[in-house]
Amino acid sequence: MKLSVIVPVYNEVGSVRDVLGLLLLKKIEGFEIELLVVESNSTDGSREVVQSFGGKQNLSIILEEVPQGKGHAVRTGLVAATGDVILIQDADLEYSLDDYEKLLEPISNGRADFVLGTRHTEGNWHMRKFKSANHLAFFMNLAHWSFTWLLNQSLKTKMSDPFTMFKVFRKSCIDNLEFECNRFDFDWELVIKLVRAGFKPLEIPISYQSRDFKEGKKVSMWKDPPMWMKAWFKYAILGK
Repeated sequence: MKLSVIVPVYNEVGSVRDVLGLLLLKKIEGFEIELLVVESNSTDGSREVVQSFGGKQNLSIILEEVPQGKGHAVRTGLVAATGDVILIQDADLEYSLDDYEKLLEPISNGRADFVLGTRHTEGNWHMRKFKSANHLAFFMNLAHWSFTWLLNQSLKTKMSDPFTMFKVFRKSCIDNLEFECNRFDFDWELVIKLVRAGFKPLEIPISYQSRDFKEGKKVSMWKDPPMWMKAWFKYAILGK
């Protein structure tokens, strides 16, 4: 099988070189890996780092001239992907590449078409632990569970982490789906549309090391939640 790993990059100069280096070394039995790096015109030198990987085998670089958000970058990668399976990988180091095998195993053996790497394990509701501003970490953990409850109630699911970066699915799952979200509301749109299309997500526990806003977290506490609510209402309630 062929695995397309989509890597959206924007202002991650401190980690993108390590992430791409590790991805190029990654080998998974039974899978050919295609890397699609979508660089969104960073201002911190990330674009130059990404371009230095040009010409590497099985790695394609897509340069966006205007940064339009992670969702837009991922959608760009989806159009270019040629793999049987899609996996989304951020350019930071919050998630471990060592979890790829267990995320892909249910898909390769036919147990699932859509897998979520859950950051929540039993008894661990506070996955975000910031080095600074712990009050923000508490608020974001609380908001996570509130939004998760909302999604589960409207979709009749029992997900613990629908907003995880690790969303892995057969490319055929999205053959008849169209996407339009540009920021982190794309997480909502993707999960809602996959569930409404009949693909029940299988959750697999993963490793997670959260970073705080000083370390580069890009979610806006004020801008993004209204966009999430708009996406929820549009896709889960109105079914558009």
